Amino acid sequence: MPTINEIENEIIEEFTMFEDWNTKYEYIIDIGKELPLIDEKYKTDEYKVSGCQSQVWICTEFKDGKVYFTADSDAIITKGIIALLIMVLSGQKPEDILNADLSFVEKIGMKEHLSINRANGLSAMINRMKAETSKFIK
Repeated sequence: MPTINEIENEIIEEFTMFEDWNTKYEYIIDIGKELPLIDEKYKTDEYKVSGCQSQVWICTEFKDGKVYFTADSDAIITKGIIALLIMVLSGQKPEDILNADLSFVEKIGMKEHLSINRANGLSAMINRMKAETSKFIK
């Protein structure tokens, strides 16, 4: 399993291939379409991320010392953003997730190209994933 930094570097490299932000958004949307669907039973307030303009649900599992995430959103770009976060964080050790600075978000220019509401939602998703992960630290 690649490390968080290795996955982030792959994403940064992929994003350098795109000329403009329209193409990058299309790529983010495509990534979201490949996100495995979360089980409908998790689309409840308990799994909903507060602080997002759109609806986002994140389910966290701990298996064999690693944390796995599944998620969904009712908005296509948001779904792509959470899919990117899952690509980077899912299947990693809790300590590594909690220590991840997720610098790829800034390095690919996503933060500056998101609306304020989406940027706040991105922070809320990251905070939720880290909060859920912290439950698995002994």
